[in-house]
Amino acid sequence: MTDATRTARPQAHPAPGAGDAETGATRPAPAQDPIPRAAAAEAAEAALAQAELAAEQRRAIINRLKRANGQLAGIIAMLEDDRDCRDVITQLAAVSKAIDRAGFKVISSAMRGCIDGSRDDITAEDIEKLFLQLS
Repeated sequence: MTDATRTARPQAHPAPGAGDAETGATRPAPAQDPIPRAAAAEAAEAALAQAELAAEQRRAIINRLKRANGQLAGIIAMLEDDRDCRDVITQLAAVSKAIDRAGFKVISSAMRGCIDGSRDDITAEDIEKLFLQLS
């Protein structure tokens, strides 16, 4: 090894877009993000809020159906105890209404999904058919 090679320092890399002193070539600048980070964070936050809303709606529907299930168990007990038919009919009407409301909640959730574009697999005609099944 010669003294010249021992004392030579590695050259620093030129900044992006700066020219190479020997060849005159320029280094490419790093690629830009296609979506600005703020917009991506905003989109992620909106998706998270929508998922939380969907989870909240699902919990509300499940709670309604659990209440209806409890009412139905009560009706069965009333029948087993040979209770008055008017009381049984009143409770049947109540459980029927609770189940209908749960169905309407499911349909309204689907409608919101269609309106905001998060559900491409359900058309307005599909929603209408579902709605008519409940009426």
